[in-house]
Amino acid sequence: MSRLTITLSEARYKALKEASVQRDKTIGELIDESLDFYGIKSRVQAQDLVRRARSGSKLDEEQAIAVAQESVRAVRRKP
Repeated sequence: MSRLTITLSEARYKALKEASVQRDKTIGELIDESLDFYGIKSRVQAQDLVRRARSGSKLDEEQAIAVAQESVRAVRRKP
């Protein structure tokens, strides 16, 4: 497992520490859960997700790319 050093304001650090105690989890576990919530994945996890989605899809590669590109455009248009 890799280690990471981050800089937080004192108020943010205290809030994170309190949350970890209240939930009986480590700060690392809270951060890991937050990354999962926001969909942050490793390249291998993302490739596996795409592979599984494509195997259940009726779209050919060109159609799948078009859908993906439109999804990205829609997200980028959001204010």
